[in-house]
Parts: sequence; C-alpha cells; structure tokens
Amino acid sequence: MKINLSGHHVDVTDAVKSHVQEKFAKIESHFPSLLSIDIIISSEHKKYYTEITTTYSGVSISVKGENEVMYPAIASAAKKLDAALKHRKGQLKANLHEKPVSTTPEIAHEIIQEMELR
Repeated sequence: MKINLSGHHVDVTDAVKSHVQEKFAKIESHFPSLLSIDIIISSEHKKYYTEITTTYSGVSISVKGENEVMYPAIASAAKKLDAALKHRKGQLKANLHEKPVSTTPEIAHEIIQEMELR
C-alpha cells in the first residue's frame, strides 16, 4: 500500500512518517486490496487536522481527525478509517448473501390448475 503523506503548515519529518507507517500497518494487513492512501496533515488555529482519503471497492472513503496534538490527530483519523473500511466491507458481504426471491415453480402451478377444488 502506498501512503501519500503531505503537510499543510506542518513539516513532515521522518518521525511523523514512521508514526504514520506504524498506525496504518494494521489497516494494510486487514485490507490488502487498498492500493493507496492520501493523508494531509494541517495545522490551523493551534489545532492539528488529519484528512485521509482512499478508494475501496469502487467507493471513495474520506475521514477526518483533529486534536491539539499532532499524533493523537493521526491516531483518531486512522481509527475512523478502520471503522469506515470495516463498514464498507460489511456492506459488500451483505450484498453477496442476499436471499433469492422465491417464485412458484411452473409445474406446481399446473398441478394446482388441473386439480378440481370444491
């Protein structure tokens, strides 16, 4: 999985990159079909915001996390992304397990028509 990490009014250091790799290792193992994740870390008004966008099974998923400290903001967004991906995976599995619509077989219908009901 490729992680595109960028900062807006924030310096993206090696420590931040390693922290992001650590936080998203679990997501990478649970969802191997994810190809890339775009992460933007920004700082405004003494708060840190983390915005994550990705595409999973044809649907764009976007989450945001915020905190007064950068690392908890990243962790919050990672937790929200994990929950959103699990929700989407559940939706896909639910669609696979839909029950078929039952119809009356033609043979049974013909037999009922031939019977003399009084």
